[in-house]
Amino acid sequence: MPTPETAPSKPSNFLRQTIEADLASGALEGRHFAGTPGDAQQLALAPLDRARIRTRFPPEPNGYLHIGHAKSICLNFGLAADYGGVCHLRFDDTNPEKEDQEYVEAIRDAVRWLGFDWVSDGVSHEYFASDYFDLMWRAACALIDAGLAYVDEQSAEDMRRNRGTLTEPGVDSPWRDRPAADSLRRFEEMRAGRHAEGSMVLRARIDMASPNLNLRDPALYRIRFARHHRTGDTWCVYPMYTFAHPIEDALERITHSICTLEFEDQRPFYDWLLQHLAQLGLLEAPLPRQYEFARLNLSSVLTSKRKLAQLVDEGHVAGWDDPRLPTIAGLRRRGYTPAAIRLFAERIGVSKSDSWIDYSVLEGALRDDLDPLAARAMAVLDPVPLHLSNWDEIVGAGRLEACQAPLHPHAPERGQRSFQLGPRVWIERGDFAFDPPKGFFRLYPGGRVRLKYGYVIECTGAERNADGSVREVHARIVPDTKSGTPGAAAVKVKGVITWVGADDGLAAEVRLYDRLFVKDQPDAGGADFLQALNPHSLRVVQAWVEPSLASAEPGVSFQFERHGYFVADARDHRAARLVFNRSVGLRDGR
Repeated sequence: MPTPETAPSKPSNFLRQTIEADLASGALEGRHFAGTPGDAQQLALAPLDRARIRTRFPPEPNGYLHIGHAKSICLNFGLAADYGGVCHLRFDDTNPEKEDQEYVEAIRDAVRWLGFDWVSDGVSHEYFASDYFDLMWRAACALIDAGLAYVDEQSAEDMRRNRGTLTEPGVDSPWRDRPAADSLRRFEEMRAGRHAEGSMVLRARIDMASPNLNLRDPALYRIRFARHHRTGDTWCVYPMYTFAHPIEDALERITHSICTLEFEDQRPFYDWLLQHLAQLGLLEAPLPRQYEFARLNLSSVLTSKRKLAQLVDEGHVAGWDDPRLPTIAGLRRRGYTPAAIRLFAERIGVSKSDSWIDYSVLEGALRDDLDPLAARAMAVLDPVPLHLSNWDEIVGAGRLEACQAPLHPHAPERGQRSFQLGPRVWIERGDFAFDPPKGFFRLYPGGRVRLKYGYVIECTGAERNADGSVREVHARIVPDTKSGTPGAAAVKVKGVITWVGADDGLAAEVRLYDRLFVKDQPDAGGADFLQALNPHSLRVVQAWVEPSLASAEPGVSFQFERHGYFVADARDHRAARLVFNRSVGLRDGR
């Protein structure tokens, strides 16, 4: 296992510094763990923990993970790996109304796809908050017995009004000083289903005058008559997340509980709860510590699960894996790779200050990952036919010219791809102009270009449709200029255009994805984010691609020369119907 001195050399941050200081000071020593979470009595019988640190990734299974979760996954699993530790995958399933097994499976798949695992030394460290419902109940009862919790029967409106404000203290509940035995009886009645939802809650008894509103007797349990995806109808009272989360951390022997900044104000309650439960003999020291970092704010993107669900449910996108969404499923279908997302997470780093990351940083990480890997291919996305009028004279009637190009220009060992050049080819509509602007080095009457990997040609004109658009471009081959033949470079041209042969080209559906929103912060200031939807976020074109793509497998990426990076769609692509998604364009000027 690596030590702080031998851990991989990566950019330092406050979390790494904290972990290294804890390891150097011995603050994490003496922890017991046998691979199974437990209370103080159970852990006291366990051997010393072999993991030098323990972190956790704790999603709620109420939706699909997004790029913000990916940052947290890379951070928690990455730190554990770098410092000889273990990262747990924990499902915080304390809200039965919104959770589903579908999301559990999707989360597992996303974490594995990103390249991480929760199995260490043959032991799976996948856990559920619902695994601990019995112990959480015991903890709540212990707090009541100790005078540290009580059942409150105020209405939700009264509780909200009596909580106070940032400048005014709260008002004690009339039930705050009820005897512990009375609260315990009421708490048992809540569990037995004898009271209506919203009629009462269990609250911690801390300080209604605290300047931190989170310490003004926060709720610990509420009544919910909802079927749980794992425990069924066993429970009708469920712990609040702020109560459950620290207990889960302690039972699993988490050393560094890493949260986003919105939980910073909850840290005092996190510590209060763990310290009291340890004093009551339920939890074993040393106790976990919570640390907060800035969440990912990515321009042109929404990461609110509720708003993402609205986009899906109202049909603004085609499901959770729509390539325009920032969900991991959507990014994956768009053509993003695990390595690109990990690289992105490393580049943006970890900070305690909120900031906005431009979407181009994510795109840059994908380009940098795909550039040395993606095979090249030619594609024509806005096709217009080009007729080579002297083909029979130069090449011969009925003959085709074999052309070759490297699969990757910087990896000759990967071999060649082959395609045919004939008298008719497809070119990009934008590669021809009747009246070209200054600096236009493509086709125009009298202009010369090279068909990449083929001949130099000279444009002789074009035919128009009734609406004035170009129907067909005409050109003639300049003899003795085929690429790779002696003297081919004797004729100099400034322009090179890509093409696809009409004889062996393959029809393909190409989906040109752009950013989903036209604003960098579509919901800023409470704005209606639906008003910022980009009406041109998806354009579907019928394209022509070179024959090497006939064997493209779903999920495999390519660089379409001059256009960018594309991936064979994981859902719709097949041999009989080629479908490619644009992942990201090339760099400007490339």
